[in-house]
Amino acid sequence: MAAYAVEIESSAAKSLMSISRADQTRIARRIKALGEEPRPAGAQKLGGGSGWRIRVGDYRVVYLIEDTIRVVTVTRVAHRRSVYRRL
Repeated sequence: MAAYAVEIESSAAKSLMSISRADQTRIARRIKALGEEPRPAGAQKLGGGSGWRIRVGDYRVVYLIEDTIRVVTVTRVAHRRSVYRRL
């Protein structure tokens, strides 16, 4: 199985930069792993067709999978209490 390209939206990258360095490292490692397995164990499909999410400690990574072009796009990285709130 060929790997997926992983893209991070600018708003998600900005959110990631505001998190502590230790958590940034853990989250970045998990985001990179999405290229090899976009639906890892524990990933959940979000309601309303709005993508997938994985847990990384107290943080959530919300992303979209485009199987036809083999791209994973990270749309949000936030603390679990605020990740699902509208912007």
